[in-house]
Amino acid sequence: MDGVQLLRLGKRLTELGRAMITDPAAEHLSAGEIAVVSDVYRHPATAVQEIRVRTGFAQSHVSVSVARLRERGLLDAAADPADGRRTLLTVSESARHAIRAHVARPAEPVITKAVPDPEKARRVTELLDELAGLLLP
Repeated sequence: MDGVQLLRLGKRLTELGRAMITDPAAEHLSAGEIAVVSDVYRHPATAVQEIRVRTGFAQSHVSVSVARLRERGLLDAAADPADGRRTLLTVSESARHAIRAHVARPAEPVITKAVPDPEKARRVTELLDELAGLLLP
């Protein structure tokens, strides 16, 4: 495998992963909003400025995304106890439960859709499990 193949494989795995976490019945979130929710999920009690630094988005983009996510009940905000002028964001409990339930679903249906041959789909699943064991902490 060369570097280009590795990048193409990474892109394809990202597409499959997105298919796993994207719920067509759920309210649509932009890619930027998904990135903001993901960042806050990984860094609870975080400020807009910190999200901006980690995501690389413009301050205005983060602020607009946060406002929309708060309106939808996906993010909760509270005053920073150390500095009442700052607002700290966390993923709401209902959103946290929905995220956990959604990502806990098995990947096999998405893999089977991508690889229609049942035997090949089974092998892909086995290989992905093996790669995850080797490459993920």
